[in-house]
Parts: sequence; structure tokens; C-alpha cells
Amino acid sequence: MSQDGQSAAGAGITGESGPACNPDPSAAVVVVTFPMPAGLVFDWHTHHDHQLAWAATGVLTVRTAATAWVLPPTRALWIPAGVRHETLSAGTATMRTLYVRPELCPIGWPDCTPVAASPLLGELIGYLENPELDAGRRRNAETLLVDLLQPVTMATVEVRMPAEERARDVADALAANPADGRTLAEWGRAVGASDRTLARAFVAGTGLPFGRWRALLRLQAAMPALAAGEPVGNVARHVGYESASAFVSAFRRETGVTPARYFHHGPAPPD
Repeated sequence: MSQDGQSAAGAGITGESGPACNPDPSAAVVVVTFPMPAGLVFDWHTHHDHQLAWAATGVLTVRTAATAWVLPPTRALWIPAGVRHETLSAGTATMRTLYVRPELCPIGWPDCTPVAASPLLGELIGYLENPELDAGRRRNAETLLVDLLQPVTMATVEVRMPAEERARDVADALAANPADGRTLAEWGRAVGASDRTLARAFVAGTGLPFGRWRALLRLQAAMPALAAGEPVGNVARHVGYESASAFVSAFRRETGVTPARYFHHGPAPPD
């Protein structure tokens, strides 16, 4: 849980651990809606069922040990049974989760897989949440659900933290304030190390030189605000870029697309 966040247990909210029981033993899918106030974190956990996590409103972040996905309402994430993950919302969001019984599901994706969340998929999720559906209609809807789950390419921005104590102090400070523009020499004076020592520690601990590492950190920090529809210029300034164009160039360099393309579904808008 982040320092500014609140765990689901701490907020008095039942943990996102899946349905306690399936009211219909023949149903392959159970839909549960979780209102998520800003800063809520469902701490690290696993499910016996597959899960499809979707933000009906707001933006979700789902993290595994290796990767983090920022999910606007146009994207959902398939999480295979047994994969350890945490789910959080920087702002107010509504998560609608589908729990899918593995033995009744033809999908066998071994890894977390982003899918396009079309308006039709959103309507179908709402339809499957209806407890009054008879068994025949539910089976038809579940069959359609499988057809609608289309994987999409979604670049992720991964940021490893250095292990060396002084480098980690720098990294933690920048994670709290990505716009801090101090040079490595200035950071060295602040933490009691030479710039060369810090440079070596960043390469050894993250595999990246400090400048590239900071650029990735800034992009990762920008993702939730971009997904929520904040203007690119505002987001760029918030994470330390002097201009929107410099930020967009950095974003394209790491993801291969502009922010507008990354968070858009359907035909891609012009760059």
C-alpha cells in the first residue's frame, strides 16, 4: 500500500478476494462491482478463479511482481487464476470484476492479458451481473463474452528501484515528486555520495542510467492522469517536463505511440 493510500481492510471495505460462493453452480461467470474511493488499494492477493478487471468509471492500476497496467474504461485486464497481484485507484473509480471458473472457461491465457473493453462488452458485463438471469440466457451471454475478449497490445512502463541505500533514497524522493529536476551531482550532495557512486548504483540496481530511469519514472507517474483524461500539457508539467511536445516525444520513445493513441479505443486518432 502506498503511503498516501488506504488498504481495503483499513477503509472498512471487504477485500477483493472473489465471491465467497457461486449462487448458481452452473454459472461460469460471477460479476461483482467494487466502488473504489481515491487511494484505495486491494493489497497483494490471488484468486482461485480467473479474473477480468475493468474500470466502469475512473482508472485502475493492476500490479504484478513484474509489471503494472494502467486501465482506463477502454481497457480491461485478464488475470489468470493464481497470479498474485494488487489493484488500486489513484482517483475515484468503479471496478467491475468478472470471476471466471477455470474448469468452465475455454480461455487458457497463461499470462495477464489486456483486452479491449468495447461498449458492447460493458453492456454484457452489466447483463451478466443480473441475478435473475435464467440458466439458458446466462450460458448464451457467457459464450458471447468469450467471443468479445480480444487481446490488445498495451505497452507497459516498468520501473525498477535501486537497492543501494543512497540511490534508493534518491529514487524514493523522485517517486514522491517526479518533477524534481536536480542533477545527479546535486542529489549526491543531498544523500552524501558522489555523482559517480550514484550513477553506478542506478545502473547496477535498475539496469539503466539515471537519466533514462528518471524518464521512465516520470512516464509511469503520468499514466493515471493521462488515463483519466487530464490535458497532456498539465500532466507534462506535473511530472517535470517543460513542454507537452517534450513529454509526448518521451512517451512515444518508450511506448511506440503517443498518449492519445495509447488511451484510445477504436480507430486511432491522428498524432
